[in-house]
Parts: sequence; structure tokens; C-alpha cells
Amino acid sequence: MAKQEGKLVAQNRKANHDYFIEDTYEAGIVLQGTEIKSIRAGRVNLKDSFARIQNGEVFIHNMHISPYEHGNRYNHDPIRTRKLLLHRKQINKLIGETKESGYTLVPLKIYLKNGFAKMLIGLGKGKKQYDKREDLKRKEAKRDIERAFRDRQKM
Repeated sequence: MAKQEGKLVAQNRKANHDYFIEDTYEAGIVLQGTEIKSIRAGRVNLKDSFARIQNGEVFIHNMHISPYEHGNRYNHDPIRTRKLLLHRKQINKLIGETKESGYTLVPLKIYLKNGFAKMLIGLGKGKKQYDKREDLKRKEAKRDIERAFRDRQKM
């Protein structure tokens, strides 16, 4: 289980709604040109992104990094496929786990750690519609309980 340290840049809030996250891994990202400047400015979107294992390497698809304003001709394609850096043992473990039905690699967060951009990816199993409804009911009940405690303390 990887821990996130450093400045949070972007987060995929929809991931916990759509997937049961069973394990997380911290991965480095291979970037080009002015991409790190855009990441430091917080111009990253993980909404529709997903990770896939191809030829023994992990790649992130559909992650949008906006072009840097002062980058002129050195800018990059915003939605290009980027390689993720993981240890060989971690990749082999992920290959075995994603071959099981229903498991996928989901990007959860991007953050800066010691000046490097890191990504927290999770091994997730897709939720059914009724699982999503149960989670929403649990969250709403928890909010109601907390609201009742707050109101009680004010009296």
C-alpha cells in the first residue's frame, strides 16, 4: 500500500465512486518538455484516464496535461500516452492481478514528491449500480449523524 507524500496536484474523485480500490502503487511518470511546468501549475485532469499494461510496461492513457502558456513550440500533445515507472516485481504482480476478470488499473492522484511528479494508481474492481447506491446511502447516513451531533453540541 503506497502512501502519498508531498503536494497534491490532481485527484480522480470519480475513481472511488466507480471502483473498489484494493491496492495502491506509487509510480513515476515519464514527461516531455514543459509538461512538468504544467503539472506544477495544477493544469492536469485525470477524469477519463486509465492505465494499461503493454509489453511488460505500464502506460497511462487519456490523462490531460494542458500546454504550458509560455512553452511556444516546445509544447506537447495534451492527451498523449505516457509511461509509468514501476519496479519489475510490481509490474509482474499487476499483470497477474489484472488478468483476473473485473480488475483494472485506475489513476487516483498526481502529486509532487521531492521535485518529481508521482502518480498513485490503484488496482480496482468495478462497482455495480447497487453498490454505488449503497455507498451513497452510507455517506448520507454518516452526514446526518454528524449533523445531529453538531446540533446537539450547540444546545
